[in-house]
Order: sequence, then C-alpha cells, then structure tokens
Amino acid sequence: MKRVHVAAAVIRGTDGNILIARRADTQHQGGLWEFPGGKVEAGESVEAALARELKEELGIVVEAARPLIKVQHDYPDKQVLLDVWEVSAFAGEPHGVEGQPLAWVSQRELVDYSFPDANQPIVAAARLPDQYLITPDGLETPELLRGIQKAIAGGIKLVSLRAPNGYDPKYRDLAVDATGLCAGKAQLMLKGPLEWLGDFPSAGWHLTAAQLRKYAAKGRPLAKDRWLAASCHNAEELALAEQMDVDFVTLSPVLPTQTHPDTQPLGWEQAQQLIANFSKPVFLLGGLGPDDRQQAWQIGAQGVAGIRAFWPQV
Repeated sequence: MKRVHVAAAVIRGTDGNILIARRADTQHQGGLWEFPGGKVEAGESVEAALARELKEELGIVVEAARPLIKVQHDYPDKQVLLDVWEVSAFAGEPHGVEGQPLAWVSQRELVDYSFPDANQPIVAAARLPDQYLITPDGLETPELLRGIQKAIAGGIKLVSLRAPNGYDPKYRDLAVDATGLCAGKAQLMLKGPLEWLGDFPSAGWHLTAAQLRKYAAKGRPLAKDRWLAASCHNAEELALAEQMDVDFVTLSPVLPTQTHPDTQPLGWEQAQQLIANFSKPVFLLGGLGPDDRQQAWQIGAQGVAGIRAFWPQV
C-alpha cells in the first residue's frame, strides 16, 4: 500500500490560537477535526504543496512557516505521512473556501475536539513549547525554587524537576513547592516511582530509560489528559516509548556534555535519522541551548532541552 504524503499546517493567530477545520462527512475519517492541508503532488516540494493547499482551502497566503513534526500512521485502509509545518504569519482572512467549518481554538482547547488518530502527535506538538528546562543538580531548595520562578517569568513553559539523588522525601517536598510555582503558568514534569502518580495530579511524568524498559510492555500508566514523557538514547528506547504511548521524549546526547563527558554523542545526523522513524515530538538534549532551536526544527525535532543553557542567573 503506497503511503500518501500530506502537507498539513498548525496555523497560529496573533493571539496564539490555532486554526482547525472539520472534515466533510463523506471524506476518510469524515466528521472529525483536522489541521488544514492536503496531498503533496508528484514533483512538488512540501512548502509549495502547503502554500497551494492553504490558498485553495482557506484563501490565505503563507508568509512564515517552519517544520513542526512528521507523523507516519497506518490505518486499516490507508497509510499516511503527515508533513506538518507551523505557520506563524499569513496574509488574508481564513475562511472555508470549500464550505468546511473552521474554528480558532486555544492550545488547551485542542484536546476537547475529536481528531483522526494520525493527528494525535500533532495535537501534542501544537500544545508543547520549543524549550524544555531541566533543573540542575546540587542547588539548595530556596535557590532551586527561585530559579524555577525566574525561568517561568522569562517565558519557560515546560519544566522537568530532576531527581538525581534518588526518590527521597525531600524530592516529594520539593515537588509540592514546584507544583505551586508552575500552577497556571508552566507544565511541571516530575520523576519518581509510578506509585507517586496519584499524589501529584496536575504534574506530568518523565520516565527514565530504565523505567521505560521495565514498564513499556504494560502500556501507558496514566490517563491521556496528563503528559507522559521518556528519556531516550537510541532506536530501541524510542520504540519502547512508542509502545508505551508517551506524548513526547528527550533524545540525548546530541553533542558532548559536561554531565556525561565519556558518553559518545549521537551527532546531528544520527539524531535526524532516529527522529525520522519516530512519530512523536522530540526534544533534543545534550550540549544544546536556545540558539540551537532552528537547527533542531530543520531535522524534525520539537525543540531543545537543557540544564545549564536554560537556567537563569539567580
């Protein structure tokens, strides 16, 4: 069965809301909502296809766009490759040229709409930021909390609270304080035994590679309305993350790091190859900073994650 190549767009308005369209009842996956786009024609670039489809479907002209995510999905009757770009600027007023209903929705509201299964990773990518802060080791609690507060004030929307010295009561107390700091401002990702999941209902969970190997066969350990992430370093762990139905992963180390100086880095080329075979959002980690986002996007990543390069001076 030939895989159908589709160009699709996450179109953001100036207010941050995202444009979605309802599929006609007569279409494949009819009646569900989708991100606008259409088939890439033979010999056509993805950018050209996207521009053409958005002009035909919505009457807009794309002015600024970048790669967001590629998703391969197999339905019983169809195989698709969704080549998704984020459109941040356009000319014209979007309207359903073909009579299709449109809706501008917030990132938070996306989960209230029914999308085809192939679109679920796109929903996640549209809701996630392009930077992922991982808290540093060796700080006293007051300094750590001040740093988290300052990072959020500076625009960080996704925070992983590291537990480098084991999962002890001090980490639980710190998690309570961090949850309060992040409430309504940023998504907090915790680490720890899965037995703690019920104690922090507003937090997402970031699994270690060891946890991924131990629990992947048991499936997703928490509801879809909570974020689930995993640390991955190779194709095997990415496959386990897919099996466990995580929402996103970190892939590391891309470049040499101070934290793990003896670990062989993946490099940009190998990271790109691994991402190409994985259909979930990927944050690249290891020797990277905010200035590396552009290169990360070009190889298919959601963005970059880091510790020192993202930690504010406190």
